[in-house]
Amino acid sequence: MSYKIYNNLIMLAKFFLLCLLAFGVHAGEEDVLELTDADFTIELDRHDNTLVMFYAPWCGHCKRLKPEYAEAAGTLKGNVPPITLAKVDCTEAGKDTCSKYGVSGYPTLKIFSKSEVVADYNGPREAKGIVKYMKAQVGPASKELKTAEDLKTFLSGDEVSIVGFFEKEKSPLADSFHSVAKKLREKANFAHTTVKSILEKEKMKNNIVLYRPKLLQNKFEPHMLKYEGGDSVSDINEFITKNYFGLCGIRTRDNAMSFNNPLVVAYYAVDYVKNPKGTNYWRNRVMKVAKDFPTFNFAISNKDDFQHELNDFGVEFSKSEKPVVLAKDDKGQKFILKDEFSVENLEKFMKDLEAGNLEPFIKSEPIPEDNSGNVKVVVAKNFDEVVTKADSDVLIEFYAPWCGHCKKLAPVFDELGDKMAKEDVVIAKMDATANDVPPHFTVQGFPTLYWVPKNSKDSPVKYEGGRELDDFVKYIAQHSTDKLKGFDRKGNAVKAPSDEL
Repeated sequence: MSYKIYNNLIMLAKFFLLCLLAFGVHAGEEDVLELTDADFTIELDRHDNTLVMFYAPWCGHCKRLKPEYAEAAGTLKGNVPPITLAKVDCTEAGKDTCSKYGVSGYPTLKIFSKSEVVADYNGPREAKGIVKYMKAQVGPASKELKTAEDLKTFLSGDEVSIVGFFEKEKSPLADSFHSVAKKLREKANFAHTTVKSILEKEKMKNNIVLYRPKLLQNKFEPHMLKYEGGDSVSDINEFITKNYFGLCGIRTRDNAMSFNNPLVVAYYAVDYVKNPKGTNYWRNRVMKVAKDFPTFNFAISNKDDFQHELNDFGVEFSKSEKPVVLAKDDKGQKFILKDEFSVENLEKFMKDLEAGNLEPFIKSEPIPEDNSGNVKVVVAKNFDEVVTKADSDVLIEFYAPWCGHCKKLAPVFDELGDKMAKEDVVIAKMDATANDVPPHFTVQGFPTLYWVPKNSKDSPVKYEGGRELDDFVKYIAQHSTDKLKGFDRKGNAVKAPSDEL
């Protein structure tokens, strides 16, 4: 074969590859409806339920969402009741529409019924989560099963399913079941039936049953759980909530808040799409131990999705295919399985954790060598010394180095430290991004300030006052355990005896 022919074949192959790639992109996005100012209302009125993404082409978050959004649109195609996914470019032909609906950030997602806004979309940003969330927004909370084939199809998915089997459509148990379905419709899949042939075939009468998908079935827990309680909504809700994740739940960014302490998490390459067998290999080993520690919650998480949590435990990066196991007790204290993962090592770790024999991990900067300034530097390792056990009132600021409001407050806080230098009050600050904050201090934004009276260290009070120097002085003067030397209770400066001479 001549070089010229070979070169032509290579170019032809590249051309076909580009065509295939282009087709793939098109095929993935063709189910998303592109709307403009001219056709927005007209098109939406043709669709009963629509999720609209208002975006900007340059937006990084929009680019990451785009393939997930397209995949969700393809999955929802043909759904009953129908659900349409649409998008509007706020920088071009959709400027007026975006302005009309108050879009100020990208991407913004809103749910429409026809052309009327129903609600802001606050659900997941990955395909599977979008599908589940949107299905929960339309139609009945519980799907009616009319045939045995309906039941088989409903249970063939890859998520936990809850089915109510009732002799009559109306009964106290059935009514409570539907109430719970409405409450939990965004978290779980519900279905019900009153068909006699299905009840007889499944040997159910008036029952609620939780089914685990085939993908998650294992030898350590039953594939299905039958509700044995009464007719109350709270009891049914508790049954589903308690058993939904099973011995070892699949913890994702979307459901992470549903897992409560004490919690043990195994982090590794969790992927039920590309590697379900490998994912379950490690999950089964975690469950082998989990079954013997019923007072703890267990979960697996994708280590790439939760790298920030690994960082919080001092784990910068894990190259091993074996899980990294991290735990929190009911007080929020952190613990690390330091040995290489194995069933035996995890079992020993759990026994020590349960017995209280492990030293908690504390993320902390080094204790400063010189802390003689009038604003004391607090790190996790010296928190007790400077704050909790100090025989003084303490005003502490939790800050982030990148926070603009914190930078603005810094000189004011320094001046306040000078003002309180001779008082029985400690002015302190702590970088809350580099140090673990004790559990009884809630820090959700920066700066966050707390007043810690010397006689009630277990009851810190969140400071909600002004941020000027006089505001701080007046607050401290009013709330200090002992009267200040240089200020009265109203924050007015008092003259020293030498000043009166």
